[in-house]
Amino acid sequence: MPRLPRTAAPGVALLALSLVALAGCAQDPADAASSAAPTGGDAGGTAYPLTIDNCGVETTVDAAPQRVVTIKSSTTEMLLALGLGDRIVGSAFLDGPVPDSLADAAADVPAVAEPLAEQVPGAEAVLGLEPDLVYAGWESNLTADGAGDRATLAKLGVATYVSPAACKAPEYMPDPLTFDDVFAEIEEVGEVFDAADAADDLVATQKDALASVTPDDRGLTALWYSSGDDIPYVGAGIGAPQMIMDAVGLENVAADVHDTWTSFSWEQAIEADPDVIVLVDATWNSAEQKIERLESNPATARMTAVREGRYLTVPFPASEAGVRNVDAVVDLSAQLDGLDGLAP
Repeated sequence: MPRLPRTAAPGVALLALSLVALAGCAQDPADAASSAAPTGGDAGGTAYPLTIDNCGVETTVDAAPQRVVTIKSSTTEMLLALGLGDRIVGSAFLDGPVPDSLADAAADVPAVAEPLAEQVPGAEAVLGLEPDLVYAGWESNLTADGAGDRATLAKLGVATYVSPAACKAPEYMPDPLTFDDVFAEIEEVGEVFDAADAADDLVATQKDALASVTPDDRGLTALWYSSGDDIPYVGAGIGAPQMIMDAVGLENVAADVHDTWTSFSWEQAIEADPDVIVLVDATWNSAEQKIERLESNPATARMTAVREGRYLTVPFPASEAGVRNVDAVVDLSAQLDGLDGLAP
């Protein structure tokens, strides 16, 4: 289950927002024209202004965004993977270190090396960076008490974009989430940033990697243990955990819960007695801590997967929809192949 956000600074009143916006508008016209000009875009690419229906909110960008605040690892890593790290002027609410594959790209981006905030940044802090786009991993990141209300930000000339996989309205929420949805976000972000070629290349690479994985056909069951001690929160039937387990060939013991993540009693887990347990490794609740909890409790210690040490691990940033999902499939599949004691 995604960790609950706290705002790093309180929301500011509209007057304060307006003052910041007016200050940003006071720049020299030549500087403004320079900052708005797309750089590195594909020839004959995106036609601006571009308007997108994003989680039910009409979002318009007048040019390829040059100054972006990213909230959540999924959005930061999306831009890094597309070669757009130089557009990031502020990052926040990162869920862990970037993967090795993006380490070099991140090293060249000071805003990623030193995030704006550990949690959701306040609107004043966001506007102080004079962004032309705020790219958020969750809808809840964009509120008056968070990084700013979407409507208010739009009035101040700041576009907003939420990862479509995180849309909560029934008509927009993927049900279930599929890799086609993940790839569609990559392509849409490529369109927003006039980087369609980079997006196409990334999607092609990810599709090839996904196709290289042969799903396990042994009918193995799995519990996706995300967080929680007294009450575990687990991957349910329609979100990224289910999508990843389907691709690996694991049967989710909580698949009948129509949600992305859900609370799941230990009694239910013990009764299901999964063949393997997928442990989400997070800085605030590591895989090692989860193993200690499972093995120290007499009830959960009787579970077959716990007795046999059949654990798979996935880093938290790869557990939410984004560019790391395919890598998670490849990695979990290799881990599964390496487990001892499973019936052929």
